[in-house]
Amino acid sequence: MATYNSWAGYPKSTASAEHIRWRSDTLPRQETGDATYLPFGNGRSYGDVCLNQGGVLLDVRQLSRFISFDQNQGFLRCEAGVLLSDILQVIVPQGWFLPVTPGTQYVTVGGAIANDVHGKNHHQAGTFGCHVRAFELLRSNGKRMLCKPDLHHDWFAATIGGLGLTGLITWAEIQLVTIPSAYIREEALRVRDLSHFMDLTNDSDKTHEYTAGWIDCLTPAKHAGKGVYFRANFCDDQRGWTDNHGTQSRHLPFSPGRFLFNRWSLKRFNSLYAASLDYTVDGKVKHYRPVLYPLDGIQNWNIAYGKAGFLQYQCVVPMNVGIEATGELLQYISDAQTGSFLSVLKVFGKKRSPGLLSFPQHGITLALDFPLHNPHVFALLDKLDQVVMQAGGAVYPAKDARMSSKAFFSFFPQWPQFEPFIDPEFSSDFLVRVVGK
Repeated sequence: MATYNSWAGYPKSTASAEHIRWRSDTLPRQETGDATYLPFGNGRSYGDVCLNQGGVLLDVRQLSRFISFDQNQGFLRCEAGVLLSDILQVIVPQGWFLPVTPGTQYVTVGGAIANDVHGKNHHQAGTFGCHVRAFELLRSNGKRMLCKPDLHHDWFAATIGGLGLTGLITWAEIQLVTIPSAYIREEALRVRDLSHFMDLTNDSDKTHEYTAGWIDCLTPAKHAGKGVYFRANFCDDQRGWTDNHGTQSRHLPFSPGRFLFNRWSLKRFNSLYAASLDYTVDGKVKHYRPVLYPLDGIQNWNIAYGKAGFLQYQCVVPMNVGIEATGELLQYISDAQTGSFLSVLKVFGKKRSPGLLSFPQHGITLALDFPLHNPHVFALLDKLDQVVMQAGGAVYPAKDARMSSKAFFSFFPQWPQFEPFIDPEFSSDFLVRVVGK
């Protein structure tokens, strides 16, 4: 047995690990019938969906092989443990890119499917699951299923966004997209408030693939949503596929913890950050990495919050009540004088995911971190849950470590349709916490 924790450092869990080395492997035999399985990728989930107290984590990082790549049509088939960063190293020099990517490139393909990740281009591309062509699902009884939109489509839907509970994905095939170079032209625009944010979104989502807002979560109510709006597109650039950004990542030498994350330092950082940006009309051309993966530049940035760790909170509220509900959420956060340096505001588009439990819906999504050295964080997030429930929205399970059963069933009323697809020998700390089994 070994101790595991999520990327956020909370909670911690004890489990044994079995390494899946070949996609033809069967699941390891259990010495007792009590332990349960759970797939484990690169451990970048923020909550407890990747933990399995007292059970067996099926470590897939050795399933890291490419199977095939159709360079004409952009079909890539690879094993489930391949990192998105591994894929980018292969496909970018050949003029291809991932159709959807989260804020880190260090997640596995299997994890991207199980959590149905999304990115800054959801308004155009939807979720990762929208671009999955096929995958193989290995069940605990040894059965293997080829799942596609037109073959075992019910299992296909249950596994995309299914939090690793339907079985083990051994390999997957995804559809890639073409890009003109490895460089992106990014613009930064000042945002006055939520209404201004929506105006910019309505204009930019038609013309820009990547859009997102950084907001000052400590701003008073009348200026809620104040911050910076980023919009970007891949562009032609004379450097083509040359990587002048470098590959060296920095590390934090120590954890500043509560000495860094307090309301005074947050206010100071927010002011300096907003003042440091280039607000030129034409934007600035950058390599795709600092635009799409800014936090990957510091590989261990998660330790900045201290030994207690942090909670990441991401919610979505429907568009018809989006501004009002988001304003209420920001008011609670501002009153608490807590939150993160990087608070992200974005609009999800109308494109539906094939995933039965997929998180995104058409609406406004807010994401930020809360250091756990603040004793009032759990009570604050319970208040935020109430706002989201009343609005008819949802909280992202892949980033959750504390929502109640009542909240979860409110956020995901489709749970009864999903439950029959759970493998009887699979479980997670998240499942035990919110469902009780």
